[in-house]
Amino acid sequence: MRLIGATPDKSYKKAPGSKKVLVGIIDTGVDGTHPDIAPNFDRALSRNFVTDKPKDPNGETFDGPCEVTSCKDPVDADDNGHGTHVASTIGSPINGLGVAGVAPNVTLVNLRAGQDSGLFFLKPSMDALTYAADNGIDVVNMSYYVDPWLFNCTANPSDSKAEQMEQRGIITGMQRALDYARKRGVTLISAIGNGSTDLGKPKTDTSSPDYPQGEERTRKVNNSCLNVPAESKGVISVSSVGPNGVKAYYSDYGIEQTDLSAPGGDEFNPSTRRSDVTRTILAAAPEKLLRTQGLIDKDGEPKSSAVVRDCKDGTCAYYQYLQGTSMAAPHAAGVAAILVSRFGQPGKGGLTLDPKTVQRLLYASATEKKCPSPRAHVYRATGAKTVHVCEGGKSRNGFYGHGIVNAAKAATIKR
Repeated sequence: MRLIGATPDKSYKKAPGSKKVLVGIIDTGVDGTHPDIAPNFDRALSRNFVTDKPKDPNGETFDGPCEVTSCKDPVDADDNGHGTHVASTIGSPINGLGVAGVAPNVTLVNLRAGQDSGLFFLKPSMDALTYAADNGIDVVNMSYYVDPWLFNCTANPSDSKAEQMEQRGIITGMQRALDYARKRGVTLISAIGNGSTDLGKPKTDTSSPDYPQGEERTRKVNNSCLNVPAESKGVISVSSVGPNGVKAYYSDYGIEQTDLSAPGGDEFNPSTRRSDVTRTILAAAPEKLLRTQGLIDKDGEPKSSAVVRDCKDGTCAYYQYLQGTSMAAPHAAGVAAILVSRFGQPGKGGLTLDPKTVQRLLYASATEKKCPSPRAHVYRATGAKTVHVCEGGKSRNGFYGHGIVNAAKAATIKR
């Protein structure tokens, strides 16, 4: 938050966001009962577009046992934790408990499209975007890619005709839904991905198709193959930086693909091989999930350095350190929400602002950051030496796009 100026003496003081701004979390769900989310959570407007799948078609465990008889979780539940973390980063309130989000006064709406397993399929994603468009949602955060294909290729000779058609359907279907949402005032924010890959020069995809489990194979890909929605038109894609402002070792990048960058955490910071979880992003976590995972004991004490408990006036809440471009994108979504709060006009849902204007102001308010010198930046985070080459100039490059999002500047920039 300090890196982007989301602090009490900067953006919080001038532009903490408006309750009339609706931010949709297209993710695995949101724990709307979490004490550090509940004050800003709109349960009535939230929806779940997913039915849990206990097993995949091969009989392997997928989501696991359903939590409710219908296998359709309530709209204030998150059995994965990913969506809750994202929502907290965007809009946890300033209430003396735990953390505060980038835009601590905005309204959070759960638009669940992810399975408990963490996979996201086409129909729920399209449903969530369509609902956002029809119900006055101002900004959506999409910290995922549409499964089962990491890279969607329209005519990859290594894929069957049915697989090619499936990938074409994902590209086309998502683009239609994204276009529908953007034309109706929804600013689209996406994580760029965690594959340490130059998306302008991809060579292999070893993780697709990832459903059903065990179907993955290595296939050659090229720049005609798209990561969706990060590479879809009209989407603002966000790369990740560590606490020192350098692109994180895991973050995808690319001169054509990277629009902005934001804090996503980097346990290696990234110039050291010694891991430190506190260099990653701390945000809300569902207590029920942490208990299930064995990360807190029967008395509620954290059993891992990655989990933090904070209590105030008898109310305790839990938080977890995570890293990824999934954590970077919500920082950008929060800044977008600040801009809508400042410049939005009365409209469906409360306030509305043309996504083109939001995008222009996001870029204009970002802190420009040039490529490292040398441009071939060496990472040794995981023990193996990897080299990522940054292309472009200070105003737009493959590591940082138009720059690192800046909440403080967004709070004062002129339209």
